[in-house]
Amino acid sequence: MEIALFLFIIAAIFIVRAIKVVPQQNAWVVERLGKYHATLAPGLNFLVPFIDKVAYKHSLKEIPLDVPSQVCITRDNTQLQVDGILYFQVTDPMRASYGSSNYIVAVTQLAQTSLRSVIGKLELDKTFEERDIINAQIVQAIDEAALNWGVKVLRYEIKDLTPPKEILHA
Repeated sequence: MEIALFLFIIAAIFIVRAIKVVPQQNAWVVERLGKYHATLAPGLNFLVPFIDKVAYKHSLKEIPLDVPSQVCITRDNTQLQVDGILYFQVTDPMRASYGSSNYIVAVTQLAQTSLRSVIGKLELDKTFEERDIINAQIVQAIDEAALNWGVKVLRYEIKDLTPPKEILHA
């Protein structure tokens, strides 16, 4: 009787480890003995117990990311406080897992540096008038680099442009 119970428990463990149900709009990356093996699609999937392991779980939904506020210097040497929101989506779960140690931090840092670069090419007056152009240039710059990380940048929106108080009073 004890042997039958023991075999039943072992069989249950094997079944639990072998069957994986991936939710819709998700992708799970499987490693076989520590090496990339496959990406599980939504639905019912089967793994080899104790050999295969779900190493990474990615959401394929659009992700809004708040880009922290930073000081940018315009072409006419005026400091400007700028923050925004970046919208991106994981398109290649394998590259998102192995292309960067943390693609969210990488995309955020790249958004900040790209924003400083784009703002630095414009004069203060133009930064308020050309928000759409600034947004498009930032998306283009980030999207080129983010391809290696398995990420597609969809949009960037400037939330707030705040000039120094002296300029606001003038």
